[in-house]
Amino acid sequence: MRRRAGIGLAAAATLVLASCGQSEDRSDIYVQRFFGECGAVYGALTDVGAAKGECGIVTALFNAFKAENRDVGFDVNVVAWPGYAQLAAQMAAGDPPDLVTMHQSVISDYQSRGLLEPLDSILAEAGIRPQDFTEAARRGVTRNGAVYGLPWDTVGGLYHVNTRLFAKAGLMRDGRPILPGSAEELLKQARRFKAATGKPYFIQSQVNDPATHVRNLYSFLLAQDVALFPDAQHIRLRTPEARRILQLFRTLEAEGLTTRNQDNPAAIGSFLDGDGGVFPTGTWMIGPFEQEATTKGRPLHDAYAVFPYPRLWGHAAAYVDGHAWVMPKRSRTPAQRRALVRLFRFMAAHDFDWSRTGHLPAFKAVIDSPRFAALPHRTDIAPLARIGAPLPGMVRRQGAIEGLVGEEIAAAIAGTKPIDAALADAERRVNELLAQQQ
Repeated sequence: MRRRAGIGLAAAATLVLASCGQSEDRSDIYVQRFFGECGAVYGALTDVGAAKGECGIVTALFNAFKAENRDVGFDVNVVAWPGYAQLAAQMAAGDPPDLVTMHQSVISDYQSRGLLEPLDSILAEAGIRPQDFTEAARRGVTRNGAVYGLPWDTVGGLYHVNTRLFAKAGLMRDGRPILPGSAEELLKQARRFKAATGKPYFIQSQVNDPATHVRNLYSFLLAQDVALFPDAQHIRLRTPEARRILQLFRTLEAEGLTTRNQDNPAAIGSFLDGDGGVFPTGTWMIGPFEQEATTKGRPLHDAYAVFPYPRLWGHAAAYVDGHAWVMPKRSRTPAQRRALVRLFRFMAAHDFDWSRTGHLPAFKAVIDSPRFAALPHRTDIAPLARIGAPLPGMVRRQGAIEGLVGEEIAAAIAGTKPIDAALADAERRVNELLAQQQ
């Protein structure tokens, strides 16, 4: 069937989700994913261990599955990131894919409208148990006690550190960076770092990148056990905890202890060129930074380490998200279901291969394995799977909320809006958005 686009998610929820008539023995399955298109390089590769990067590894994985399951008609469609507008259109047309990549933070938008299949039974057929997931992965795919996706990884913010500059600032001990243990210690270290190196302590992507500030805010609120969402229709931001987080980052900005006016490509370039000490960005940058760290002559050569966010308040915590494989609701033949069971089993068996991207694995057995520990920096970042937490599963429109909150707190940190006013405006705007869902 031809797959159409242009219809919103709300429209999809009002239609009966059923595919065209199909014979009972039909076993073909249709998978839709993002992660980029790299068929020119990896289109024929079935040796998953030889693939690199998100696109290369997932392409090789699907090639290998197809080669090992020639009795299954297996079609893969690559969509531009993140692909949700196209998915909503396919759902509205009654012809969604059989399996889709979805951010765990987005699952509630679809699950709450009855657009996703609960996967408990099909995962059980594949020999996959939710108790085998890491804590962060299990929280990411569970809604109302049911599992709505096969978790594929955990992604979140990390402190990527230039150890050569840290050594110059006297912030190394026994070959490891000394990370701060409080907000006051962070400011002390940042001032010392700038005085010793002439460079800012932080490199940050702050232009057109609301995730940077929101990731910081959510992580440090989680550390203080703040109930950010007291219920599904309200966010709570006008708190002393939120104010002191913003005040810390406002001080860093005002004193020139962080880069300013950089978007993500510029911030990445600054870190690669050795223009600052710490770049708080995601798990997905471990691979590129490690490659630079092992390339002689590059500013980052033998000067790279990475860790979860330090504990500045409360306890160790981090806001995380992740990718998952979800099944949109549609009619499927028993043969298609058996094919999907095989695919789920295959994907779970290759979770280690996916962890080479830098994302944390979704299965405890992988994160505890010697081969995962042997990958660069993995023992240092492994605690993220334990301390990481998503927003509550009841919260919908998390992407839109990130944009609203990020816009307001960016203004506060830049000094163009008072902190209290920014928090009040962010709270009001988010609550207005959530009220539209009632």
